[in-house]
Amino acid sequence: MVRREADVIPLHPVSRAIRPDVDATVRLILDSLDDMKAEEIVEIDLRGKSAIADVMIIATGRVARHVGAMADRVVKDLKDNGHGSPRIEGIPVCDWVLIDTGDVIVHLFRPEVRAFYNLEKMWSSGRPNELRPS
Repeated sequence: MVRREADVIPLHPVSRAIRPDVDATVRLILDSLDDMKAEEIVEIDLRGKSAIADVMIIATGRVARHVGAMADRVVKDLKDNGHGSPRIEGIPVCDWVLIDTGDVIVHLFRPEVRAFYNLEKMWSSGRPNELRPS
């Protein structure tokens, strides 16, 4: 009988980090943004619409410094509540900061950048009742 290496070495179960409930993550992010005086906060449910995430949150800061401070606060609150380190893009300029937690994607914009990209229109087309201003 020929023994292969896989027959000899025991396989260990793959351990996955337990992800907190998506709704709890959304509530945490919305509370952080509200505390930081974010403007025009919108939550878009992506379940069944896209595989990239379950929820997208879009908010506006008054100036680049405000956008950066909101991003820092959201990331800090996520880490403090056991959500690990989310992926972040756009911090050096702070015109548009993207925070990706895996299940929730957060877009933070300066007002004119948000108006230019208009993500709400793109992601809610055909389903206008999903836009829920907070």
